[in-house]
Amino acid sequence: MKKNTLTELSNEELLKKRDLMKGVAIGFSIIYLFVLALLLYLLLTRGFKNISLVVFVPIFLSPTILMPLLLYFGMLKKEIKSRQL
Repeated sequence: MKKNTLTELSNEELLKKRDLMKGVAIGFSIIYLFVLALLLYLLLTRGFKNISLVVFVPIFLSPTILMPLLLYFGMLKKEIKSRQL
């Protein structure tokens, strides 16, 4: 299977991927902020003693999911800028 690099993509495909990655990044960011707000609410209402450590797992895993996505989005933007689109 041939691996698609950004330089081999057409202008339309590159812009389409950029729009898709932008939407996915915004979606993950909104979910991350929602989970963070929910965790803060639970901490304020129940206190630290009644909260399990499992609640903190989404907070620590979300940046590990979001970071490669943002790096790929940055590579897309750099390629678009180099093509002057």
